Amino acid sequence: MFDNKSILITGGTGSFGKKYVQTLLARYKPKKIIIYSRDELKQFEMQQTFNDPCMRYFIGDVRDQNRLRRAMRGVDFVIHAAALKQVPAAEYNPMECIKTNINGAENVIEAALDNDVEKVIALSTDKAANPINLYGATKLASDKLFVAANNISGGHKTSFAVVRYGNVVCSRGSVVPVFEKIIAEKPEFMPITHQEMTRFWISLQQGVDFVLKNFERMTGGEIFVPKIPSIRIVDLASAMAPSIPQKIVGIRPGEKLHEVMCPAELCYNTYEFEDHFVIAPAIKFNNKDNRFDNNELGEKGKLVEAGAEYNSLSNPHYLTVDEIIAFNEEAMQ
Repeated sequence: MFDNKSILITGGTGSFGKKYVQTLLARYKPKKIIIYSRDELKQFEMQQTFNDPCMRYFIGDVRDQNRLRRAMRGVDFVIHAAALKQVPAAEYNPMECIKTNINGAENVIEAALDNDVEKVIALSTDKAANPINLYGATKLASDKLFVAANNISGGHKTSFAVVRYGNVVCSRGSVVPVFEKIIAEKPEFMPITHQEMTRFWISLQQGVDFVLKNFERMTGGEIFVPKIPSIRIVDLASAMAPSIPQKIVGIRPGEKLHEVMCPAELCYNTYEFEDHFVIAPAIKFNNKDNRFDNNELGEKGKLVEAGAEYNSLSNPHYLTVDEIIAFNEEAMQ
């Protein structure tokens, strides 16, 4: 699907972007891979590893629609990964988060439509479902923008979809690198925000593979959610530092005890497939098929039961301490 195609990744110097590029180069022969981001140092460092002739590096901010429009000329597929993601930082700097996560999403949509990009997938987060913090609220707004964009595409061929998943093991800013740093300092205790806290757990490679597959599946307007395991934060600490005592330090500003990916309130729009869920749009599209119980790969889904919710607490698949150890080791390779 990606052979001889041009792909642009916003925020492409991040953990996801690097793994996505690595996977594209290993499996396909793309015409161009464009890394669009605002940090020239990170781009320089990435170029030392990813210097294939198809690679292009564009300095630019998703807040700048004109720059985005120019960067997307001739592009076939866009992955929108750029975002301000730190929950406490967003609480203290709300306007900056809104400018990047909401206004930036609108700019990506406009630039994609103006350049007749074929398909766009925006990366979301479990924090966008029933959000209680500003970061989650901005990502929910972004999700809504990308879904509704399918209804304003008019004569353009562009279709938009969203991929939502949980905590990515070993990604920058995630809990594993934080715990690793704490362990290296030989602490008296491991800080645990709450003894009952749970999270969804996915590796970078799993996230990349899910996005790749959804470019094939999508018709436009879907929010794709993978079926992935949950972990207990106390089990994660036990897996990473079995000999260090744990101490409860309290939940951070804007943090949830458990995460939700498919809210119960959207059960009438949520379809379950073998390895994923699809949250269908609440709005009806004028120029697209409004059926979301099947996809472009011929996979069939069914509407979930009334009141069903996919959250990290009631998730039937939990990793044990030993499974977390094995999972993390594989994810780091």
